[in-house]
Amino acid sequence: MNAFDVLSDPVRRRTLELISQREHASGEIVKVVESEFGISQSAVSQHLRVLRETGFAIVRKEGAKRCYEINPAGFADVDAWLDQLRFFWASRMEALATEVERGKRSDRGAG
Repeated sequence: MNAFDVLSDPVRRRTLELISQREHASGEIVKVVESEFGISQSAVSQHLRVLRETGFAIVRKEGAKRCYEINPAGFADVDAWLDQLRFFWASRMEALATEVERGKRSDRGAG
């Protein structure tokens, strides 16, 4: 499953939002996601498994609890893809700034 398939699911995005703020026990995640999306504990567990297996989340066992936190390394593919767009838009914005500046100089010369 690629990064965008993982992030396309609203339950997984919400889970990532939760664990990006701080570490959460799986029970806390289940409670929030069940109330917001109306899905079962086992469905939430499947989403957590996907996040673990694709590298978006790290799990730590604490006794009987499983605690989840975000794994920044899991976002490398997304960030690389976004870099392409950032480069594209940065060059376009630089070209626009050049044209705006030329227009200002032209207006000063005409006045």
